[in-house]
Amino acid sequence: MHAKLEELKQRLLEANDLQSANALLSWDQTTYMPSGGAEARARQMSTLSRLAHECFTDPAIGKLLDELRSYENSLPYNSDDASLIRVTRREYERLVNLPSAFVAEFTNHSATIYQAWTEARPANDFNRVRPLLEKTLDLSRRIADYFPGYTHIADPLIDFADYGMKAESVRQVFAQLREQLVPLVKAITSQNAADDSCLQQDFPENQQLEFGLAVIKDYGYDFQRGRQDLTHHPFMTKFSLGDVRITTRVKRNDLGDALFSTLHESGHAMYELGINRAYEGTPLANGTSAGVHESQSRLWENIVGRSRGFWEHYYPRLQALFPTQLKHISLDTFYRAINKVQKSLIRVDADEVTYNLHVLLRFDLELQLLEGKLEVRDLPEAWHERYETDLGMTAPDDRDGVLQDVHWYSGWIGGVFQGYTLGNILSGLYYGAALQAHPSIPAEIAQGKFDTLHGWLRQNIYQHGAKYTAAELTERVTGGPLRIEPYVSYLKTKYGELYALA
Repeated sequence: MHAKLEELKQRLLEANDLQSANALLSWDQTTYMPSGGAEARARQMSTLSRLAHECFTDPAIGKLLDELRSYENSLPYNSDDASLIRVTRREYERLVNLPSAFVAEFTNHSATIYQAWTEARPANDFNRVRPLLEKTLDLSRRIADYFPGYTHIADPLIDFADYGMKAESVRQVFAQLREQLVPLVKAITSQNAADDSCLQQDFPENQQLEFGLAVIKDYGYDFQRGRQDLTHHPFMTKFSLGDVRITTRVKRNDLGDALFSTLHESGHAMYELGINRAYEGTPLANGTSAGVHESQSRLWENIVGRSRGFWEHYYPRLQALFPTQLKHISLDTFYRAINKVQKSLIRVDADEVTYNLHVLLRFDLELQLLEGKLEVRDLPEAWHERYETDLGMTAPDDRDGVLQDVHWYSGWIGGVFQGYTLGNILSGLYYGAALQAHPSIPAEIAQGKFDTLHGWLRQNIYQHGAKYTAAELTERVTGGPLRIEPYVSYLKTKYGELYALA
């Protein structure tokens, strides 16, 4: 059995190497590649994705998994060997349903539409990408059709990102959350909005980047195994457990954009960097779900990075970096500015309270697209109508409407956006568990110390990688299932104090 397990690991490592090479090409496309390389890059990524898929779904791996079943059953469920066999089998049985030719076609298309989106958004030209988005929708439906027996066409797509979740279970969670959020948003936005003009001055780009990098170094982001570069839409990517990179974008007249995207992506990266190095090159060497991954980015971005204690420590340093802009701005004013609650058009710029309304809107739209109830040609109008209904505002153009998010222009439609709100909910659950274990964490944050929090997360979440499903991990960490109450309590407590709510 040991020899068979080692053979399995070697085969998985080869597939992973191909996937990592493909990820490197994707990172280069979104950071440094000249636009003239787009056509060849789509072909190159398509070839690598096909080879990686063929390598991972090789019948020899299926045979090894069958031969290792008795060994797996003889081990404790949570042992590393049993977990590797179990998780690999789950991925193998899923991916073997997808033809390698289809994987290649989808990758080629994703690279092509991404490049088109980078040009269409600044030009406010939805028609430029509309035919490509129609093909994305067709390909997304084809993915679902490779997994017959689903209740809702989005179920297989959601399962890829958040294993075990289905469209109906997500809808139920979102309905509970909406019931709590709508009156909270109404209570806050009925007041005069906080003044955030202090964030909208001229802040030189290099100094913004310098400050953000200093903070995430304090967080524990390892620059010996990572780096930050600029891109159109910030993301984290991993080439190995020794090379996990982040990206950001900078606006000179918006201090929060680069800073909070840096904190956000560092949360993703620290999760990957904290995975047990023995899992390198196997399916265990990944975050367990989109929701759990987002819980870490949102925890470090918001629960920590927008907390009062955090800025008691860092605001004097920020003032020293930007004396002209912030010298006469009090900590209270700055704290209220970065936590301003206001209905807005852009998801990634949205505050903690209204943010999930953006996600719920997108989730509903992509379900309608998959169901055939909404055509791509009608998507911009449907977008504007939902923003008017849900947030009482309409974007002046498609650039800040249906073109604002990269996700539909770089992957499939369905199964992506729900992870952001699931992550918000889980961030409240996990942070609450960390505080229960270490009540000193808030005081340490106010001193710029994060070792206790980072260490707890590494011990209880990061090191396990994909060993446990999101449901299993949440049960282990919090003693119960996914639930919205701790997250809602966090929002009501924080913003109740900020806005003096009854």
